[in-house]
Amino acid sequence: MKSPRARIALALVAVWAGLILLHYPWRCLPYYWDEAGYYALAALDFYRQALLIPESTQKLGHTPLVPAFVGAAWRVLGVSPCRAREAMMLVAAATLVATYVLGCRVAGRKVAAWSAALLAFSPLFFAQSSMLHIEIAPALFITLAVLALLPRPELSTGDDPGKRMAAFALAASLAILSKETSVILLPVAWAYAWRARRELASTAPKARNVMLALAFPLAPLVAWAIYYHHATGFWTGNAEYLRYNLYSTLTPARVLLTLARRLYQLLIAGFDWILTVGALLGVWWERREQRARKGLPAPPSAAESGNAGQAASPEISLAQFANLDADLDEDAGSIGQKVRRALGEPEARAQPTEEQAKLSRDFLFLAGGLSTVYIVFHSLVGGAVLRRYLLPAFPVFSLGAVTLVWKLPRKIAQAICALAAVYFVAAWFINPPYPFAFEDNLAYADFVRLHQQAASYLEEHSAGSRILTAWPATGELTVPFLGYVSKPLRAVPVDGFTPDDFSAVRQDTFDLLYLYSR
Repeated sequence: MKSPRARIALALVAVWAGLILLHYPWRCLPYYWDEAGYYALAALDFYRQALLIPESTQKLGHTPLVPAFVGAAWRVLGVSPCRAREAMMLVAAATLVATYVLGCRVAGRKVAAWSAALLAFSPLFFAQSSMLHIEIAPALFITLAVLALLPRPELSTGDDPGKRMAAFALAASLAILSKETSVILLPVAWAYAWRARRELASTAPKARNVMLALAFPLAPLVAWAIYYHHATGFWTGNAEYLRYNLYSTLTPARVLLTLARRLYQLLIAGFDWILTVGALLGVWWERREQRARKGLPAPPSAAESGNAGQAASPEISLAQFANLDADLDEDAGSIGQKVRRALGEPEARAQPTEEQAKLSRDFLFLAGGLSTVYIVFHSLVGGAVLRRYLLPAFPVFSLGAVTLVWKLPRKIAQAICALAAVYFVAAWFINPPYPFAFEDNLAYADFVRLHQQAASYLEEHSAGSRILTAWPATGELTVPFLGYVSKPLRAVPVDGFTPDDFSAVRQDTFDLLYLYSR
């Protein structure tokens, strides 16, 4: 029998191969928008000169782990969009395996399998799985950090909180080195540690190590900020980056509007509403069944059950109470029993042990906390309200939602999960009826292919012309590394395609106008 680590390694290879096959039609697409504007060029700088702060593009202050990883992968596999996307699919595959392992710990294999599958089918996760953006790596490491925080009941004598907290410190540090905003996971971890302080106190000799592990992930962030400040004079980003992503966002009206959009993006968009509704139904069902199991409180006293000032005999009141209790229990449970009979399920589902129930509550606390801090934080900062900024919370959100869905009768839960899977896959290709970021599904591939065709036409027919256009087409036409042209064309940049943007452009400065939907 293979060891658990060997099984996980085999699963990782299998999932990675599966993702590559699923993404094969889009595997070698040129870089899209932010990929072309920052991440691919940052990876190229690391590949060529081992630079942690890129020089061939603007300095945004992002921690360097993902560009460094892709640059290192290029050393082994060769430099191309194909290899960059395959490297990112390895990170996505690891995220799915980590989600499954976490699900097995907190809810069992069926819930774990459905959670990982629905995460993989989610249109946002599927599109981002092959894109050179940095959000997929924090999704992996935050999932591993949550896994490290939770105890392992199956190892009641061998579960070492010290080792788990060391693993948490490593995973959280890697999350922060993948994207600096991942530091917001630490308040959730600290709140969980306070909630579980009695258990942690039971390891008194190691209590100091636990606290050190909880604080340690701040160290790489501080070190990076000092290094970045020494090199650029800014603690993060640059003057324009800070204005756009911080100073211009902190107005009450914008915060409230962005909060509503963030709630929509996590709970409703991309057919996530199916899981959200299913989870709410699961909570309602569990509470209804708990009430049915509890029945009534202790029988009334003789004085309370007396008739016309005379107390009833204890025997009669107890008998009456027992009958009443049975009647009410039957009424309270009748709906659930009828549903279970209709579905061919047992009358009563096996109840989890106290340890299992506590583990589930602890996980839901962490999942809810992470989802909340990501929604609130990204409602306060960030000029672009992109859905992928919430991606690091998607694995725990998906697992938490499916865990609650499975509070329902099994066949209903399976039907909800199957329905969500079908709609998730449909959402790869079906666009929402409102403006959205193309990177939220495979619409980005249509955008890239259209620009490939335009660049190919211009390279063949208008190689010497001055082409007036806006980003990202300016980069696509002038930087062959991005995969659109074989040699640079002459692009004249304009900020956008509005009348104000064109008002400052002189007619004698360009020969062709390249327009497209932005």
